[in-house]
Amino acid sequence: MTATIARIETKLVSTLLFTLLLCASAAAQAQQKPEQLAQQSSDAWLALVDSGKYAESWDEAAQMFKSAVTKDQWLSALGQVRTPQGKVLSRKLKSATYTKTLPNAPEGEYVVILYDTNFEHKQGPVETVVPMLDKDGKWRVSGYFIK
Repeated sequence: MTATIARIETKLVSTLLFTLLLCASAAAQAQQKPEQLAQQSSDAWLALVDSGKYAESWDEAAQMFKSAVTKDQWLSALGQVRTPQGKVLSRKLKSATYTKTLPNAPEGEYVVILYDTNFEHKQGPVETVVPMLDKDGKWRVSGYFIK
């Protein structure tokens, strides 16, 4: 009987600790600003693009993006724009601005992120990455531009 009670207590303590960890994780994420969460998403997405995983970058993009651009269109466009630039030598965050409106886009939650980037064959362009809060509650890239 004592062993049974001890096992029940151990399970209760384990369940309580697990629940507390989940709550702490959710609270930590809730404390992060949209700009921080969007930048994390942007950085992960850019890592796919930087490594030439263009198809995977489309797979990880926002639903709105995938509805506007087919995977084949994306592969072609990104290949024409990124491949000639060469490898990324450096990328520095210039700004991250939260907004609920963008030209020619539906209302939503967006962060416009600008990076000063140096490529192997081009120095000084600005990359613009626009993550949005997607329907599944995750920040996903909805736009990408190099100027």
